[in-house]
Amino acid sequence: MLKTKAQNLKSFSHRNLLQVELIFNSNDDLNTLLGENSKNIDKLNEIIDVEITFFGNKLLIVGKKHNVELAEDLINRVYDILLLNKNNVQSMDFSIFESEYKMLKNKNSVDTSSKVLNSIDTWKKTIYPKSDGQNKYIQAVNEYDVIFGLGPAGTGKSYLAVAKAVQSLKKGLIDKIILSRPAVEAGENLGFLPGDMKDKVDPYLRPIYDALYEMMPFETVEKKIQEGIIEIAPVAFMRGRTFKNSFIIIDEAQNTSSIQMKMILTRLGHGSKMIINGDLTQIDIKYINDSGLSVAKKKLSNLKTIKFINLNKKDVVRHKIVSEIISAYEK
Repeated sequence: MLKTKAQNLKSFSHRNLLQVELIFNSNDDLNTLLGENSKNIDKLNEIIDVEITFFGNKLLIVGKKHNVELAEDLINRVYDILLLNKNNVQSMDFSIFESEYKMLKNKNSVDTSSKVLNSIDTWKKTIYPKSDGQNKYIQAVNEYDVIFGLGPAGTGKSYLAVAKAVQSLKKGLIDKIILSRPAVEAGENLGFLPGDMKDKVDPYLRPIYDALYEMMPFETVEKKIQEGIIEIAPVAFMRGRTFKNSFIIIDEAQNTSSIQMKMILTRLGHGSKMIINGDLTQIDIKYINDSGLSVAKKKLSNLKTIKFINLNKKDVVRHKIVSEIISAYEK
């Protein structure tokens, strides 16, 4: 891990309180860390129950010993990220503090240099892994052409997959993004739903759209969909096609049949990457004897050219109660 440039100059105990003074390289570094209108400080004071003040290039933290040490560790970690990614950061978003805080509390930490190495630059924001599992997931996407992401809802599988696709498109590494998933879910069949194909598929891919709009300007997303650079379709429409120089994301893959999964995997062309995400505990289609995702895991796990990443409740980045719910259902 990169050594922090913030230094613990002095600390003392007084009436069960600890005071720590941190000094930064420059006022600019500290101002970037503080965020717009220094709003990050107010939020830190609230979530950690400390009193943080600043002057010049110095930061003073006062509070109970445990809280002060936690705040100091958190600030050092975020400062490391700032130093390693300084050219791309104008103002530190508080979401970085939140993700680091969660990992410190859960002890599910990601090495800072690895976190920055696996950061994802999109049109609108830079995205960092928020857990060790997410870090391994991104690393796998960087190194392999076919990646399976297995795990419960809320672990960031779809979000990170879209982020990597958007990053690849932005860098000109691919020509096209293909977003797909089984269109039959919870007993509903496309043929019995009203509207054209886009109308039928869109509700099932709403989370994908939400991620796209969070990472790209609205007009850019709409334009690229119209131009066919971003294509959204059910997996059945992949049959007979070969995707070259494309980034393919298959979501909710636990609801594919074994035949569909084989068809999907054999669509991969030169210069393409495919991410297949799913949760084997949430198979919605009762008439599937063998989930395509389950069969693929059994048959392909030993192939060195394909990577399976398992995410779990420690990687959940939604409301903390989601992790508790997952744990309860696992018992």
